Amino acid sequence: MASSDVHVRICEQEILKFDLEIKALIQDVHECTGPQDKLTEVNSQVKEKFHNVRLRIQDLEQMGMEQDKESDKQALLSQVEGHRKQMISNQTAWRRANLASKLAIDHLEKEALLSGDDSALRQRKLTKENMAHTSSDITESLMSISRMMSQQVTQSEETMTTLATSSRSVQETNEEFKAMTGTIQLGRKLITKYNRRELTDKLLIFLALALFLATVLYILKKRLFPFL
Repeated sequence: MASSDVHVRICEQEILKFDLEIKALIQDVHECTGPQDKLTEVNSQVKEKFHNVRLRIQDLEQMGMEQDKESDKQALLSQVEGHRKQMISNQTAWRRANLASKLAIDHLEKEALLSGDDSALRQRKLTKENMAHTSSDITESLMSISRMMSQQVTQSEETMTTLATSSRSVQETNEEFKAMTGTIQLGRKLITKYNRRELTDKLLIFLALALFLATVLYILKKRLFPFL
């Protein structure tokens, strides 16, 4: 519990410190009469302080929810509610300070215009012209990139078409090779068959000749040597 109390006190001290810093920055916003960059810088610091105090309030609320005693819990949650109300009050004062600062800046610009001292306005005009010129350059660069990408897409499409045509040609050639392979295999089978038939024919002729010769010899034997 002692450690928890220490953490609670540290968290409350940080909330109070951020609250004082926010109030000082809001006063700076209220007194700011230009330029606009300075007002923007101060507002950025105020936003950061509000973010920090919001985190510390959430931490304090979490500590309150983790308290064992209901009385301690309600006491811390009551403090959390008070800090949130103070933060809301600071946010309202911040918005009012910004409104007052912007009115003061606009008033000074109108006075400068009426008094003929329009150097600030000229500077703003030049800044806008530079921004417009920069925007035009960026637009032109984007258009150039877009054209290059379009050309790349067109080239890719042409390449894909060429590849598809080549693929079809390769496929047709492959089919022709397959057909030729089948024809060659069929011719090889026919040649093998014809070779076998030729061998069979030769064998049959040889057997027929042998049979003929044997018959002739038999007949000659019977006629020349009938008693044998």
